[in-house]
Amino acid sequence: MSGKLRQSYDAVVIGGGPAGLSAALVLGRACRQVLLVDAGAGRNAPASAIHGFLGNDGTSPSELRRIGRAQLQPYDVDVHDATVTSVKKLEVGFEATIDQAIVQCRTLILATGITDKLPEIPGAKTWWGRGVLLCPYCHGWEIRNQPWAFMAPTEQLIDRATVLLGWTKDLTYLCGDVQLSPDQRSWLTEHAISIREEPITAFEGDETRFTGVTFAQGERLDCAAVFISSQFSQQSPLAIPLGCELETEGHIAGMVKTELNGVTPVLGLFIAGDAASVGVTSVASAASEGMMAAVFANMAMLKADAS
Repeated sequence: MSGKLRQSYDAVVIGGGPAGLSAALVLGRACRQVLLVDAGAGRNAPASAIHGFLGNDGTSPSELRRIGRAQLQPYDVDVHDATVTSVKKLEVGFEATIDQAIVQCRTLILATGITDKLPEIPGAKTWWGRGVLLCPYCHGWEIRNQPWAFMAPTEQLIDRATVLLGWTKDLTYLCGDVQLSPDQRSWLTEHAISIREEPITAFEGDETRFTGVTFAQGERLDCAAVFISSQFSQQSPLAIPLGCELETEGHIAGMVKTELNGVTPVLGLFIAGDAASVGVTSVASAASEGMMAAVFANMAMLKADAS
């Protein structure tokens, strides 16, 4: 839904996924004038269902967005389908350019998410979210106790394998370019995890499901899924020109540096959801972080009004 934009709002929320919808809902219920700007399908769009989110287990990503938008209707929240092309900090508040229109706001919440970097293997994009997976908490139960394969860089290998063993004991490690140390090879063997070191030529499936991995010499590994490790980039570049920084180390490298409540060093700017360096990346945590960012954004406005 899109309509005529007002010239100013209490808050602009950029991103219409779980974090942005949650933030807009909380701010709307706080009697704020809110603009939610949504550029389209989110990170989990290829998945058939969301799991591990109380009250929404099994709901499709598109249905969750539809429900979220519908629940904004009673409040003073405008929803606009567009891409924010630029944002700049003003002496008080922010100015956003949306479809060549300029909108001002007192507080800004970026819930723009991240983009996953997939292996450069044929079939990875085709089967992303359906057989090439990231999170066993999101998708593991449906294919529990079936053969799985996984890929992980050397520093994440043992931790990743330890997690996946909670859903299946039939695991195969796909080395790719990773050179295993003797200790890693021994650990995998001790835990009955197979090792395949051949180059991978494709991830494959039939008309209904993912079926496995094909190697350079033509051999196939039948498996229900290949779990990859998290590598990603920011979906939107807006945070950096405003004065934010990205994390550079560990599993949160590439995420925007924030406090647990979404607060940034930039007055009035909050980051929520997968784009931020807090918690784990999931639908449930994104919704929670959107709520927290909205609460602290509203508190900042209340304090400014009372001063």
